[in-house]
Amino acid sequence: MSLIKKIFEAGVVGAGGAGFPTHVKYDCEAEYLIINGAECEPLLMTDKYLMRTYSAEMISAANKIAEQIGVEKTVFALKKKYENERACLEKIIEDEEYKIDLFLMDSFYPAGDEQIMVYDITGRTVPEGGIPLQVGVVVTNVGTLVNSYFALQGKPVTDKYVSMLGEVNDPKIINVPIGTPINDCIKAAGGASVDDYAVIIGGPMMGTHYVTDEEINSAVIKKTDGALIVLPRNHYVIERNQQSMEHMKNQSKAACIQCRMCTDFCPRYLIGHDMEPHRIMRALAYSEDEEIFKMAQLCCECGVCELYACPMGLSPRLINVYFKEKVKDKYKSKQEEYSAHPMKKYRRIPTDRQISRLNLSKYYHQSLAETEKIEIKEVKIPMSQHIGVPAYPVVEIGQQIKKGDLVGKAKEDSLSANIHASLEGKIIKVDEKEIVISKSSEVEL
Repeated sequence: MSLIKKIFEAGVVGAGGAGFPTHVKYDCEAEYLIINGAECEPLLMTDKYLMRTYSAEMISAANKIAEQIGVEKTVFALKKKYENERACLEKIIEDEEYKIDLFLMDSFYPAGDEQIMVYDITGRTVPEGGIPLQVGVVVTNVGTLVNSYFALQGKPVTDKYVSMLGEVNDPKIINVPIGTPINDCIKAAGGASVDDYAVIIGGPMMGTHYVTDEEINSAVIKKTDGALIVLPRNHYVIERNQQSMEHMKNQSKAACIQCRMCTDFCPRYLIGHDMEPHRIMRALAYSEDEEIFKMAQLCCECGVCELYACPMGLSPRLINVYFKEKVKDKYKSKQEEYSAHPMKKYRRIPTDRQISRLNLSKYYHQSLAETEKIEIKEVKIPMSQHIGVPAYPVVEIGQQIKKGDLVGKAKEDSLSANIHASLEGKIIKVDEKEIVISKSSEVEL
């Protein structure tokens, strides 16, 4: 079986958050393979753990994938301050004589954004609305590489390492079956240390917020989730994300001073894209030509504009998200050549300053206990854990299932990915959205 086929069968998708089906990403030819170990968001530590623990596996997988893609150069990008992780990687690369270069980055946000990384390493700007492959580059996350390694050994994606941070009594990295309720993750970290809390799955800048009890009770860990941050429900980061669109639009009309700070710090603008959030804010206030709103489709939703740059406390990112969904006509790029802004390297956001601005200093140097594997009695496995078309169920209620069995099949001739059982037990629910598996006394464990 070919490398691409094995990765497809195992259901590997981008583990860093995007969830792009990996068998599609690797089925190409490129000049560069860039391995993303920068862990873009502040506070997160899962990728650091993987680089220390699975350095040999990810380097082995990277070498095989580089051969598959036919690259001329493989680059492993990580932050300079990751000294232990760097030492682990360098030893494997040296011992095995792999042709892999390390690219060491300063601690700034968004260092792990793939388009920023592509520019910093190659000097090439990914076209507006495009992907790195258009400039001869494939970017892959370290977690994706680990899953790819095990896929080549015939092991499907069934588990996830998750950093448990913030207001929990026992911060740690846990290993859980995919589909684990986040309430079980919080219990595994000693429970929440505050009574009234919200949860962010992912990072504080771009993660998904779960605020109401109903949202928290229904959320589960997916293939793309690497961190769970518990914060007080009245925390600045949480409250900023809960404003109604009508309030944000009215606030923007009344308070935007057109200072350009949102644009001047925008990572896409700085690599040469025609992305100017201040113009969208102005068009919102003065009902200018709606053609301007198409520009919102270029927004990478990094949150720099609203959580760092804007002096008036406005929300350009959420305004952009609103117009992404509202404007149906696709943005058409008018640029053939791109030139990065001359001030780009001076407008990078230091992580320390970002943490302070977000009022997260309390959790910045939080020590995480060694990884613990958590036993779960029931999982709810979503059929959509990736970009593209959801998988469709191939099991029935009452069916006994083993861990690793196929439960959701990728739709043919579509951008889709397989889904596997993460728990041995009995199927107790099946529909087009999710499959629920419960440990059964009838199953010999």
